[in-house]
Amino acid sequence: MSFRKINRDLTFADLEIAFQNRKNRTLQTLIKLDKTISWDRIESILLKDYPVGHKKKGNAAYSPLLLFKCLLLQKWFRIKSYPELESQINDRNSFRAFLNFSGFDVSPDHSTFSRFRKRLTKQKFDIIISDILNQFSDKCIKINEGVAVDARIVRSASKPVSNKKT
Repeated sequence: MSFRKINRDLTFADLEIAFQNRKNRTLQTLIKLDKTISWDRIESILLKDYPVGHKKKGNAAYSPLLLFKCLLLQKWFRIKSYPELESQINDRNSFRAFLNFSGFDVSPDHSTFSRFRKRLTKQKFDIIISDILNQFSDKCIKINEGVAVDARIVRSASKPVSNKKT
């Protein structure tokens, strides 16, 4: 397979950004989500019917998992358009960390998101989202979708706490 390689080499800028991001709540939330989700399961679902990236000629394609993670960011943070998603990925350290981008990597072009979304059927998208929500449920996590600053991970109690005094 011939997918683009993400540059994993750290630069001095990456180290400075890591130092600054220690108190970035959005980044911490996305890191927790990234560790919670079994991405191998998602990638296997995506690769079953994904025809891109198998040719040896031409530019390397973005991996379907990377593009799907971009669409998750769009959904979770209510980003209205693909050009805005591209801009947000290039601008936000938390998004870049979630996607495992280094200081050298740039977001896929907005047209790449559009073509990927057209290839990904609604049925397959719903299957993957359902799988992710089931993974969250298995770990007693609920994600509240909302405005970027309002997105939160909430650990739910398996047995709700009673307010009754005994």
